[in-house]
Amino acid sequence: MTNEEHWYAMKVFYNKVQPLIAVCKERGIEFFAPTDVIKSLLFVRSTEETVLRMADDHWQQAWLYRRLDSRRPATISDHEMEVFRFVVTAGREGLELLGDDRPAYHEGDRVVVTGGPFKGAEGHIKRIKRDRRLVVTISGIVAVATTYIHPSLLKKVAQ
Repeated sequence: MTNEEHWYAMKVFYNKVQPLIAVCKERGIEFFAPTDVIKSLLFVRSTEETVLRMADDHWQQAWLYRRLDSRRPATISDHEMEVFRFVVTAGREGLELLGDDRPAYHEGDRVVVTGGPFKGAEGHIKRIKRDRRLVVTISGIVAVATTYIHPSLLKKVAQ
């Protein structure tokens, strides 16, 4: 374990997000709760030791996403979290929760949006219900899809 802070995700059980937000505020832990879009996720930025203690203390309210290869908490890069937060807060009305991140949603080109409300967001392009949409994922945790994005607003980036 290191003293470095990272983002971690917790799957929150029914109606338990607000009590966990209160815990974060009480302990001075940075958090992001996309409750308008995804009611069962809470992201916290802390050290591994702190997030493990929180998961142990509140196991009846939530469980911590873990890496499959070592059972250690799954870390989320600052960049992944920044893009995810941007997309979730910029396009609440048109977002569609795809559920857990599944490999099928990684099909297509990696792109960056060059204009409109999602300008600067990066993700993969996927056709969903006949529309070309930007899918933003936090690997192994969650995937969301934006509303239709016109091809003129997309720029392919290296994979």
